[in-house]
Amino acid sequence: MLTAVGPVTIEVPRDRDGTFEPVIVRKRQRRLDGIDQIVLSVSARGLTTGEISAHFGEVYGASVGKDTISRITDAVVEAMAEWQNRPLDRVYPVIFLDAIVVKVRDGQVVNRPSYVAIGVTVAGERDILGIWAGDGGEGAKFWLSVLTEIKNRGVADVCMLVCDGLRGLPDAVNATWPLTVVQTCLLHLIRNTFRFASRRDWDAMAKDLRPIYTAVNADQAAVRLEEFLDTWGGQYPAIAGLWRSAWTEFIPFLDYDVEIRRIICSTNAIESLNARYRRAIKARGHFPTEQAALKCLYLVTRSLDPTGRGRSRRTMRWKPALNAFAITFEGRLTPTTTN
Repeated sequence: MLTAVGPVTIEVPRDRDGTFEPVIVRKRQRRLDGIDQIVLSVSARGLTTGEISAHFGEVYGASVGKDTISRITDAVVEAMAEWQNRPLDRVYPVIFLDAIVVKVRDGQVVNRPSYVAIGVTVAGERDILGIWAGDGGEGAKFWLSVLTEIKNRGVADVCMLVCDGLRGLPDAVNATWPLTVVQTCLLHLIRNTFRFASRRDWDAMAKDLRPIYTAVNADQAAVRLEEFLDTWGGQYPAIAGLWRSAWTEFIPFLDYDVEIRRIICSTNAIESLNARYRRAIKARGHFPTEQAALKCLYLVTRSLDPTGRGRSRRTMRWKPALNAFAITFEGRLTPTTTN
């Protein structure tokens, strides 16, 4: 090589054995470190592939195509299937079951429910058991398949299952776990009561409802219900039908210790999760397929628990409730197999 000072000999090293390992850009690397994690994180917050691509351009000055982003998010489908089929604990004191509505384009945009189950473990952890897509017309056959799937993953017993009057579910529960008590979600029952009433009557109605769900037993609650309907049933007749149709699944709540009542009286454990789901769904508007909707919900679930187990924070004041469960359901809260 000729230079201003004369010829210079350069010996270029040859890595003929392929032993050199690059550090900054590794062999066969196609994407910079961290991009996958960023894509999955913002996707869990409801951003579309186009919005994520624009985000990289604006914030990082990098060009990441929509096809690349789709491939990154599609890679979690296998992880989602593994999570959905992972082993579960042998027994759960309580399982909460609720629905979140998503919009899916099926020729036209339609509302489709996705069902989420959360189990409270013996240790008090909230374990997200799985997510199942429905079409809105689910009956006993659908619920039996869901509960059988949960049972086949290792759940031998459930003390109580709390839900919002899902059609066909009580029969499916009794067929899967004969000793399980099915309890209507009190919070949903009260909310549905208010749906039939004018807003100006809500405060007075809430005051008259309280003696029903704080009654000592079912007989006293029935008396309080008749008093409530004497006051409000004439003005809002649909409320009477609502409470009487839900009565069978409501009254088990009245047989238990106050600590158990506090745990099962509502689906607050699942409502906080649904709030996260709704934020992501609202940001997306609608999904092209059912699979895309489930993938978004799974990414939200995974963001709550980076270990991938689908477990969120512990239940508040769990130890008093655990003692009450152990006494009420004696011999059933045996040591569990932790996933």
